[in-house]
Amino acid sequence: MTFLGMPATGPEGDDAVTAAPGARPAPAIRPAPAVPPVPDGGLDLTLLYRGPLASCDYDCPYCPFAKRRDTPGQLRADRAALDRFTGWAAGRAGTGDTLSLLFTPWGEGLVRSWYRRALVELSRMPHVRRVAIQTNLSCRTDWLAEADLATLALWVTYHPGQVGHDRFLAKCRELDRLGVRYSVGVVGRPEHLAEARRLRAALSPAVYLWINAEEGRTYTDAEAADWHALDPHFGYSRHAHPSAGRPCRTGESVLSVDGEGTARRCHFVRDVLGNLYDGSYRARLLPRECPLPVCDCHIGYVHLETLPLYEVFAGGVLERVPRGWALRGRPAPPG
Repeated sequence: MTFLGMPATGPEGDDAVTAAPGARPAPAIRPAPAVPPVPDGGLDLTLLYRGPLASCDYDCPYCPFAKRRDTPGQLRADRAALDRFTGWAAGRAGTGDTLSLLFTPWGEGLVRSWYRRALVELSRMPHVRRVAIQTNLSCRTDWLAEADLATLALWVTYHPGQVGHDRFLAKCRELDRLGVRYSVGVVGRPEHLAEARRLRAALSPAVYLWINAEEGRTYTDAEAADWHALDPHFGYSRHAHPSAGRPCRTGESVLSVDGEGTARRCHFVRDVLGNLYDGSYRARLLPRECPLPVCDCHIGYVHLETLPLYEVFAGGVLERVPRGWALRGRPAPPG
């Protein structure tokens, strides 16, 4: 079976979910129950989705994410969970809700056909403002031509120890030709500095190159200046942000959702606010203060109301593209 010209199985590992002869079929996906309408109109929600997928085709030594080879059964479960989430999103059409969706898988999603399919489907839904995914861009790119590129965007990370410069840059060039909106990032390790400089020189000026401070690393001012020369917003990543008692959009307009539909305020606070599929989360959406002493991850602190990052990244919060950056390098309109 194919979808939009994409094989259901392929060389990137999609066929790993094919059931062995005689295996029991995967259980049917339970439909999401109807959710009562919200008084006074719908909600404008940002959801960070992370299903059970944990396998990755890279093995970066600095990556805190779990590393394992998912079994066929685990991959089937991940696909079923993603299909259920996509079906729930489709069901919000006509309710007044608008959705902005960021996929933050532990592993690499885009080498799996069901993530590519979901992104295409979601991008075409009129009530979805933005759909983006964090990716190493090791996947094929032809499927993006089927998406609504006014809605879909990519958060790309370059891992110099895992892929060659020329190969990675060729993938970026493919995104440019297709007209895909994306950012590219590098982890700020000393051994990555030369490659990051080389990449910045090769990328289009319209592509933002961000630098993530390496977890646990303290940067001298001179070291930070090197990274700041590549990413003018590196200062936000360099230091953890005090967050205890400070207002944050998570838990009010931003939620983290797992493969079971369990809703939490963010990936870093484990308190459960309800479930996406029974609608119980909706009554718990309230202005909230952060219960943690600090927040040191971009997908967390970007939502702190005490930081100006919704203005810095206006129009590109999920894909990490600063306001107006995509206009750089383009010819000025005739005056």
